[in-house]
Amino acid sequence: MLRIRTYSHLILIPFVFLASCVPKEQVVLRGIENVELAPGKGTDPLLKADARFYNPNQLRMKVKEIQLDVFVDGKKSARIDQKLKSVIKSKAEFTLPLEVQLSLKEIGLVDALLGLFGGKRYQLRYVGHIKVSVKGFPVKIPVDYTKEVKLRF
Repeated sequence: MLRIRTYSHLILIPFVFLASCVPKEQVVLRGIENVELAPGKGTDPLLKADARFYNPNQLRMKVKEIQLDVFVDGKKSARIDQKLKSVIKSKAEFTLPLEVQLSLKEIGLVDALLGLFGGKRYQLRYVGHIKVSVKGFPVKIPVDYTKEVKLRF
């Protein structure tokens, strides 16, 4: 009977260790700021922005990747797939640069071009996740953020 109890404790040790590496609180997306358009390849513009997050945990983390779909007025227009190696301090805000080539044909080329030169307001939605590493263990942080912005060249 003693052997069984000893082995059961050995099985629990890795789970306790893994639980101590997981962040206690979720990293929070506070906003996406400095949204701007720049000339890109061909007729498709480059969308640039800064995603501002807050790490409420005592643990330092490293950002490994950003995977987000970008929707413009409800239509998928681009996919952000960036690999990073940024360090996130504990109990601190951090900013990640976002950069993606928009596909105007997905939004409707003529309407999009007229709207971009006229400064039309668009609803941008970012959906996906960022992947961070906590003491070597990967953790996905979901992102679903919508913001109305006025875009123009």
